Amino acid sequence: MTGRSLEVLKLGRVGYKDALDIQARLEAEVIAERKADRLVLLEHPHTFTIGRRATNDGVLATAEILRKIGVEVFETNRGGRVTYHGIGQLVGYPIISLSPDREDVHKYVRDLEEVLIRTMADYGIEAFRIEGLTGVHTAQGKVAAIGVHIKRWVTTHGFALNVSTDLSYYNWIIACEGEPVTSMEELLGRDITLAEVEERIEERFREVFEYTAKETAAALPAGS
Repeated sequence: MTGRSLEVLKLGRVGYKDALDIQARLEAEVIAERKADRLVLLEHPHTFTIGRRATNDGVLATAEILRKIGVEVFETNRGGRVTYHGIGQLVGYPIISLSPDREDVHKYVRDLEEVLIRTMADYGIEAFRIEGLTGVHTAQGKVAAIGVHIKRWVTTHGFALNVSTDLSYYNWIIACEGEPVTSMEELLGRDITLAEVEERIEERFREVFEYTAKETAAALPAGS
């Protein structure tokens, strides 16, 4: 992304619908201007999201159970099936222009995986891809899910990395391809904060996508 700047927005905990609205606004800005790209980093309340490849039986919980465990359900236009977002999970929404030099959806997804794999390596976690699947895996299970949407070569949605996530919520869905899941905290056997992982993600994202100019914002610009 030589010549393009990346603004990183670290928003803390944000409801899923509000995050969709934020993405839509930033997507429109990037499409219109094609100048600065954005990387939104945040955490969601407990949420199940249903992607374009999901089947009707992807959410196992009844409406009553969903109310009891405090989970909202949203249908989305991202790729993939059903996934979980929630407390202790770092979610990244890159809103970046792939035009003109990165107009390759497959490469974009592989690059997101590379960001996460390098971040895991920073913590001594051996993470890898599995042929035919999307996301980042370890010997103990999948640690990060990826689902993207691209409009006029501008990306939305992105990745969800289990940092200190309560993995019991995955019992109520058939996540992605049904593979087991894990978290960084489970893999490391110690507490870990979202804030420290955010710093590593930002650094590795700039590295993989070759951003030079640095601009970081703790919140959305005025007027959001």
